[in-house]
Amino acid sequence: MANKVKYGLSNVYFAVATDDGTGKLTYATPVKWAGAVNLSLDAQGDTNPFYADNLQFFTSTANNGYSGDLESALIPEAFRTAVLGEANDATKGIQYELNDKPVVEFALLFQFEGDVNATRHALYRCTATRPSVSSATSDSGITPTTETVTITAMPRIDDHLIKGKADSTATAYASWFTEVQEPTIG
Repeated sequence: MANKVKYGLSNVYFAVATDDGTGKLTYATPVKWAGAVNLSLDAQGDTNPFYADNLQFFTSTANNGYSGDLESALIPEAFRTAVLGEANDATKGIQYELNDKPVVEFALLFQFEGDVNATRHALYRCTATRPSVSSATSDSGITPTTETVTITAMPRIDDHLIKGKADSTATAYASWFTEVQEPTIG
């Protein structure tokens, strides 16, 4: 039986990608992203209608992936160093960022709950922006301030794969967060 609804975000992981020089990506072991609050990604691409015989004769569409925000209690230190390029001064204990770090691509793995099955998702070629710096004065209680990164998920160069998903009936489900699951395309 298929889900009628989805809700909840859990089990967020990221896996740093390495390009072999031809556009083929391999992935490091996924790292847990604790504290994920909200994920909202919009489809990227457009439709291009072609008119003939006084009507819409043909429409082409472009699937350019997704773009949107991942909100978190805090951006994990492992993500800050591995993907955003922040570094640590071990002598003085200062974490810092530089403006000349190369873009690091990664896979983003996550799970949505459902009324029947939880569904696990993978975005295979992502980049992220740095989060803004913000906080606010506390008054009578503590209200946590979240951090947000903008995620862009684009097609892989070698096979054009963007996204995959599996529910609990899939054989890849159990190991979804231990390694990036690759579909057989063809």
